[in-house]
Amino acid sequence: MSGDDDAMAAEEKLNCASSCGIAQEEVDNIKLLEECDSSDLEKYCSDSDDWRQNHHESEHEEACNKKREAELRDELLFKQPESSHLGDCPICMLPLPLDERCGIRFCCSKFICEGCNHQHFTREMEARNRLPKCPFCREPTPTGDVNGGLTKQIMKRAKADDPEAMCQMGGESEEGKDYIGAFEWYTKAAELGHAEAHSRLAFMYHEGLGVERDSGKFIHHLEEASIGGHPSARHDLGRNEYTKGNMERAAKHWIIAANQGHDTSLERLMKMFKLERLEGGRRSVSEEDLADALRGHQSAVVATKSPQREAAAAFFEEYIGCG
Repeated sequence: MSGDDDAMAAEEKLNCASSCGIAQEEVDNIKLLEECDSSDLEKYCSDSDDWRQNHHESEHEEACNKKREAELRDELLFKQPESSHLGDCPICMLPLPLDERCGIRFCCSKFICEGCNHQHFTREMEARNRLPKCPFCREPTPTGDVNGGLTKQIMKRAKADDPEAMCQMGGESEEGKDYIGAFEWYTKAAELGHAEAHSRLAFMYHEGLGVERDSGKFIHHLEEASIGGHPSARHDLGRNEYTKGNMERAAKHWIIAANQGHDTSLERLMKMFKLERLEGGRRSVSEEDLADALRGHQSAVVATKSPQREAAAAFFEEYIGCG
C-alpha cells in the first residue's frame, strides 16, 4: 500500500470517528476509536447519514452496545433501594429490622414486627381466646397438628402464586434435603421478583445444590436480590468484587448495604478504610464516604425502633432468662 493510500485510510477512520462524536486518542500519531456515547442500543452511534452507518464497523457497534448495556445495568445495580427486601410492618408501618425480630404469618404471608406481635399476644391472653387470630388478617391460628396446618396454609397461598409462600415452601424443601424441589420453588418465586428467593438461588448455584454450579448465575441472582433491596446479598456481591480486586465496586456495594442498616457491610467498609490508610495506596473509600455511611446506617437502625418493639424485646429477654 502506498503512502497516499495509508493517508486516505487514516483520514477515513478519522472521519468515521468524528461523525460518531467519539472520544479520540492518539496512538503512534493515528487517532483511534476509544469510547462511544451512544444512548440508543438499537441504533448506530449516528443515524443521520447513511454513509456513516455503512462505514461504522460492526465490531465497534457491538462493543458500543455492550458497553452501554453494562452502564445501564450498573445504574440499576448501584441505585440505593428505598427500603430493604423486608419492607415495613403492615400494622405499625415502621421498617422491619434486619436482625429477624419479626415473624411471618402464613395465613397472609405478612411479616409482623416483634412489637406488634407482642401487643397482639398480650391482648389475646387477656381476652383468654382459645383460638388466637392473626393480628393482620384475623384468620385463626392452626390448632392440633400445628405444623401440618401451617404447611396447608403455605401451600394454599403458594398455589395462589404468592411468592413469599413459594419461598417458604422452598425453605421447607431445602431443610428436608430436597434440593431439586427447593430449586423449583425458589425459581418460581424469583420469577415473581422475590428478593429472598434470588438470594437462595444464588446460594444453590454457588454450592451446586439441586443444580450444577454456575458462577455466572450465582452473580446474576445476587445482583437481582440486591436490586430488590436484599442487603446480605449485596454484601456478598461486595465481597466478590473485593476478592477480584475491584475495590471501588466493593466499596459501593458496602456503602449501599450500610445505608440499609447492615452491620457487617459497615464493618467491612471501616476495615477497608483503615487498611488503605495504613498501606498508603489507593483510596476507594474517602472520609466523606465513610461518614455518610455511618450516618446512613444509624438512621436506618433508628427508623426500626419503637417503644412497643423495645418493650417486646425486654419481655422476651426476661422470659428467656427465667426459662
